[in-house]
Amino acid sequence: MSALVIAAARYDGRVTRLSLLVELASMLAREVDLDAWLASAADKLAEAMDAERATVWLLDADSPDALVSHVAVLPEATRLVQPFGKGVVGLVAERGEVVRIDDVRGDARFDPSHDRKTGFVTRSILAAPIREDASAPVRGVVQVLNHRGVAGTRAFDDEDADYLLALSTELARALSLTTLASSHGEAGLVLRGPFNRIVGRSPAMERVYERIRLAAQADATVLLRGETGTGKTLLARAVHVSSPRQRGPFVTVDCTTLPAQLAESELFGHERGAFTGADKRVRGKVELAHQGTLFLDEIGDLPLETQGKLLRFLQERTYERVGGRETMKADVRVISATHHDLERAVREGKFRQDLYYRLRVLEIEVPSLRERGADEIERLARHFAEIFGKRYARSVTIEPSAITALRAHAFPGNVRELEHAIESAVVLAPDGRIKRDRLPLARTSLAEEPRSSRVDVEPASASIPLGLSISEASDAYIRAVVAHVDGNQSEAARVLGVSRNTVAKAIRKR
Repeated sequence: MSALVIAAARYDGRVTRLSLLVELASMLAREVDLDAWLASAADKLAEAMDAERATVWLLDADSPDALVSHVAVLPEATRLVQPFGKGVVGLVAERGEVVRIDDVRGDARFDPSHDRKTGFVTRSILAAPIREDASAPVRGVVQVLNHRGVAGTRAFDDEDADYLLALSTELARALSLTTLASSHGEAGLVLRGPFNRIVGRSPAMERVYERIRLAAQADATVLLRGETGTGKTLLARAVHVSSPRQRGPFVTVDCTTLPAQLAESELFGHERGAFTGADKRVRGKVELAHQGTLFLDEIGDLPLETQGKLLRFLQERTYERVGGRETMKADVRVISATHHDLERAVREGKFRQDLYYRLRVLEIEVPSLRERGADEIERLARHFAEIFGKRYARSVTIEPSAITALRAHAFPGNVRELEHAIESAVVLAPDGRIKRDRLPLARTSLAEEPRSSRVDVEPASASIPLGLSISEASDAYIRAVVAHVDGNQSEAARVLGVSRNTVAKAIRKR
């Protein structure tokens, strides 16, 4: 092979390696399955390094005596464990140094146990520590095996070692932006949840994750159900980015903000002149979501007259723009979410029964924060403390008294309430110490009779006439609370434990 060909091959390799770093970083902007992300990293790394196999080993902070191959190009075994300090991987984790072995035969550092288990034959090894910089604790090890060879050589060289070290540093920095967070200056990583940007390891959430993985494998409609503030939008995005449609658009429609006269146009678009003010053709959300996912948030609030048009689209995948005659098609996966009792809405004639069945092919029940348990509350609180500590440039600690208060609180506003409480406490703590009196918690705790964070409203101002439906009485009460807090819709939403959109909708109905 000529020197020119070798140089071209190395140039192409550098381009491939640069593309790998860019692609891995871009994936982390989404709620991607972290195992899938690391598996992709291992697969692409093996290709970029011209190696037969690549493995990403992570040091679990909860079990720091061993490294676990969370992902690897391993068709024979899904997961391997390597004791800390033993074998090449264990030594790299212990010493924090790059190790390169051109021929493993006779090298005492090589541990052949995994070869015996998998049937793979290791000839050469290159491994580097995963850490943010030379002074940071080791988070894991990235390893490539058996160079395929350029110009007759079958060993990794100095350029390969430099690149792998650079990539392992970038990998550590990327991991620091995920829910695989560092363990407060100690070695290893803390696994806070299998999907990036979604924190939770409780049994209740594990059941949700399993449903998400199953939903991602199919193209059926999904209905997410749960109280407001439980993270249904994040979970919908997790389904999308874990599915074959992940490279397509994820388009959100907030059904609480759609007036009846504009709902159809918002979903399906309109032609110029379709109605007063329609001075140009506008593409609808269905069209924009082509080859991707359409997320219908709070589907229970979709105007009844628009529900029939949505049903037709779900059945036939065809639609017309408002004011148009052309029948159009769209390849769209539909995910919807609601906190409403849709069964009651169907009985009351407010939601179409046929649409109800179309939407809930696969139903995922999202647990409230109180159902996830006190340990989950503490885990989330520490997660948000880290996020807002970085945002406001301060080192944040949560004092034991504050942890006790958080664990005892009922959180009617769920994760959203907890997130806002921690952000408020961080802002009010210039010294970075979150104390009990800095937490703006509603006056409800698990030790008290639940009061749904309601405020004391004078009987006269909260007078609700008899003969109203439950929905009408609820709207009247919301308006009474808004009046009691001097028209502050955000404060009313907080004390009621509902979204601001729910409050705004009740006011519009007046």
